[in-house]
Amino acid sequence: MTLDSYSSLCDDFYVDMHVNTELDLPASRDTILAFFERIQKHFPSMSNFYRRETSEYCLEEDRRHGQYRWVTLETDRIGSGVVNPADLEIAYAQDRLVLELIPYMLSVNHLDIDSLDVSFAMDFDCSGSHDEVIAEALFGSTAFNSLLDLPEAKPIGFSPAVVVALSNDCHTQARCSVESKTSVFEPGRAEHAEDEAISLSFTIRQYPGGTGKFDVLKSFQRQCSLVQDLMAEKIIPNFVQPLIETIAQKRLT
Repeated sequence: MTLDSYSSLCDDFYVDMHVNTELDLPASRDTILAFFERIQKHFPSMSNFYRRETSEYCLEEDRRHGQYRWVTLETDRIGSGVVNPADLEIAYAQDRLVLELIPYMLSVNHLDIDSLDVSFAMDFDCSGSHDEVIAEALFGSTAFNSLLDLPEAKPIGFSPAVVVALSNDCHTQARCSVESKTSVFEPGRAEHAEDEAISLSFTIRQYPGGTGKFDVLKSFQRQCSLVQDLMAEKIIPNFVQPLIETIAQKRLT
């Protein structure tokens, strides 16, 4: 599938990568600033630098245009992503730059990598009950849906997430999650999230193998191909299309 195909199916599309480390990342001022300065040298429009309350550092472009890059440093995780990229290679090139820099600027080598994640995510604008949409779209013929046959029953907590191994050693895994932004109803509180979106995320995670040096760039390339293939073969027809159709039906009623 092309990027246009992904973007046409949702309201916002995300391409993310995360490197999860065994050890805490360097926390010195000079190291952090030097790393982000190197990122900014390649992408000068990334000019918004700040620290969140969780001690997470972030460099990003202006979000107001709806399309922007970001890179983050957490205690034991490095993140890189592009929101609504014009081309998949735009996101991949940024991710590869981060992977090339971290051994030299953050002292992250193959021994320190716990896992590598490559994710595609989609947001679907949806007013009303997200749980009802998810239940109807994804649970119609499942055992879980039988609970909705109970008198006065209605879905108020449907946010499924599954993880499957894609290799015999379980080192390659896929995670698919669909998140409702509608809070579980409590008396006296608003029931629906009118301005929120249903979020779908599909991640390919790779753990280093038991033998040999983990080649993070080679693994990244393979994970990108795998996430694209499985999005086209499994996620789009079985998760995305039912959500789109159900949201459209709800809008007509």
